[in-house]
Amino acid sequence: MTDTQQANRDQAALWNGPSGEAWVEMQRVLDEALAPFGTLLLEQALHAGPSRILDIGCGGGSTTLLAARRVGPTGSCVGVDISGPLIAVAQEKALSSGLGNVTFVHADAQTHPFEPNTFDAVISRFGVMFFEDPVAAFANIRRATSRDAALTFVVWRSPAENPFMTTAARAAAPLLPSLPMPDPEAPGQFGFADADRVRRILTASGWRALDIRPVDVACQIAERDLLAYVTKLGPVGLALKDVDDSTRTKVVTAVHAAFAPSVKEGAARFNGACWLVTANG
Repeated sequence: MTDTQQANRDQAALWNGPSGEAWVEMQRVLDEALAPFGTLLLEQALHAGPSRILDIGCGGGSTTLLAARRVGPTGSCVGVDISGPLIAVAQEKALSSGLGNVTFVHADAQTHPFEPNTFDAVISRFGVMFFEDPVAAFANIRRATSRDAALTFVVWRSPAENPFMTTAARAAAPLLPSLPMPDPEAPGQFGFADADRVRRILTASGWRALDIRPVDVACQIAERDLLAYVTKLGPVGLALKDVDDSTRTKVVTAVHAAFAPSVKEGAARFNGACWLVTANG
């Protein structure tokens, strides 16, 4: 096994397997739910007019394509993701968009041999929390950028500040004793919840002029999509793949009841608590 294959192998297995497949299936719902964060990200990242953009953990490519439209034909955008299924979705979107200034790469940004000094801005919408060695990853990304390039990303704050996002796991836990307990420093959704840890990682990887600002975003998911969203994604979605029909029915019933208070006028509404992080290379 090569170094590239060795790094992030657990994440590669997830995102090229069950997690990647679930995100492909739920792409429309996720794009709608996360759209406000993409707007927030690009308003911050593109205000100074960078033209060569790298999007880390681009997933199905929605934010990359939005950035490509913003920079126009004189600029370029490259989206990179460890998930082959999601990169395939992104490439299909790019083809149908007619944009000629966007490219998608199936690769691990921690180890991918980017050409040095290629980008003047790096962005990510919830795509940087999954590295096994985040210092190595951000150092590798920095080498791909020009001097003083801007880094801008959004990541989730703590589970306590995002109760909606942990409701399914809390409701399902009594019925799924093997449900993993989250490790705050392990690769995953809340891996960058600690702002001090984020600061240490970026400083150690050579980024400067750090700013980490809490931002709260009003979010919603259509009621018709909610149950699929909470039972196909995340730890509960993974756990439900391996349970019997009776257990699955009990979990779905418990999760549905737990989300009922969030639903009003046809949508589940919640606050998305994130960090908006900026730095320079």
